[in-house]
Amino acid sequence: MDIVAYTKYSRISARKARELTRELPGRRANEALELLKFIPRKAARLLGKTLHSAVANAENNHNLNSDDLVIKEAVVEEGPAFRRFKAAARGSAKPIRKRTSHLRIVLTESSN
Repeated sequence: MDIVAYTKYSRISARKARELTRELPGRRANEALELLKFIPRKAARLLGKTLHSAVANAENNHNLNSDDLVIKEAVVEEGPAFRRFKAAARGSAKPIRKRTSHLRIVLTESSN
């Protein structure tokens, strides 16, 4: 049984968030929460919230023990980008893209 948690429209670029999600699959959920707690990056905070939500979904909706949960996959997808313009030299404007991303964490029960 797979338990899924989403965080949509997070104000972080997908590229920055993917650096941390590569470390998560295969780890126990509690171990990953402890790991993310001590990483001083915005992506770690957002992934920690999503992982905490996935663990809560497993406990409350599926009556699973949080000690038995393993991260099956952690995916960061690109969301829509806010388009803004910044004034530049000689009366011109340069585009700025404020990127967003969708975080998805899938947990599964370990077979111990």
